[in-house]
Amino acid sequence: MGKCYSDAVEQALVYIYYDLRAGKGAEGLALLEQASAAGDGDASCILARCYCGMQYVWSGHDFPEDDHKAEELIRRSVEQGSGIGVLVALRTGELNKALERRMPFGSLQEAFDSVLEKAGAGDAFSQYTVGNAYFWWDFLRIQGKGQNSFSSESAYRAYMKENISKCEDWFQKAFRGGMYFAANNLNRYYSQGDEDIIAPRPELAQGLFQRGAEMGYPIHQWIYAGELEQEGRLAEALSWYRQAAEGGQLECWYNVGQAFEEGKGVEKDLPYAAACYQKGLAQKKDSSQRIGCANCLGSMYYEGRGVEQDYEKAFQLLLYGYEHNTEYGVCYLGKCYFRGWGTGQDYEKAREFLEKVDWTNREAFYMLGVIYGQGLGVPADIKKGVEYLQKAGNNREAREELLKYRKTLFGKWVRR
Repeated sequence: MGKCYSDAVEQALVYIYYDLRAGKGAEGLALLEQASAAGDGDASCILARCYCGMQYVWSGHDFPEDDHKAEELIRRSVEQGSGIGVLVALRTGELNKALERRMPFGSLQEAFDSVLEKAGAGDAFSQYTVGNAYFWWDFLRIQGKGQNSFSSESAYRAYMKENISKCEDWFQKAFRGGMYFAANNLNRYYSQGDEDIIAPRPELAQGLFQRGAEMGYPIHQWIYAGELEQEGRLAEALSWYRQAAEGGQLECWYNVGQAFEEGKGVEKDLPYAAACYQKGLAQKKDSSQRIGCANCLGSMYYEGRGVEQDYEKAFQLLLYGYEHNTEYGVCYLGKCYFRGWGTGQDYEKAREFLEKVDWTNREAFYMLGVIYGQGLGVPADIKKGVEYLQKAGNNREAREELLKYRKTLFGKWVRR
């Protein structure tokens, strides 16, 4: 058996929390599934967190999200006698009185003490769990106390301050032990304090994510890179973005691609930028960075920048971006529909996209001029068509199209 948990759980903790760069999250998940099915309550608890999304587990694992399964597993962990299961169920609101009666502990304090013992033995996950019990005020229910338990407001506040402040040491220990999540709560604790009980100490928050980055946590490398970029330290930021991306924080391939496409902190390299965007598309979840990779790579395929021109790939990538609530590619999509590049020609859809272009684009104005002037997919409106053609300025196709119209003596535009 492991030092604090079963061998399966301790190995899974390494794969899922302590050694993110190993890329063995799927193996850790499988270990937990087997152990949970065999009755290991601690495995059931950690497995539940895995199904709760990036608030509870690293996004780089790409675990499926299933709230119903997570709730079922956390209840099972309590019934199976997991101390961390009890505390996590308390934290997530799953520990109602009926479930509390089914746990094999004599009290919440007994369950807490079992986790506290593991935390004292050096287990980082337990340290993080104990820290959360103090940070989120769960100690009140664990100890069965409230404001009415004290003879005065000052006594109550002293009690609250004493307990809440305990989270700091536990989070620091957990952070050093491999739980990057602990730094997130520490950052909030230092930056915001806690109501009017704990005063903020923002100076202590400085450097937390740099520490995490230097410890190898990809998500902290991402955050620290963003801090450096805001300071204008672009070359340093790029270095950390690349380390994060190579460590499995796939969102960061977008940042690396942007740097090489635009020459931010590095010499421009369009083929490499395109390769970075392609790697960023490997994310399973529709993050804003994945959508950004699709948009940028789509525009590169459309224009043949850094890649061989391919309108079909451009259309598919830009349509994905548009379908996920970005209008980055509306001009490209309108042009594809107008000319039948990468998709079937469809003037009605071309107009729909081109009218979303709210910046000067002479080719788009030319196309709208043709659509309205010739009545393609819309009732003909020569006046409106000519206005668009005129807005297209010195666009060659627009100038040629304008020759097909003339103004009557009464000032009306007609076709020649």
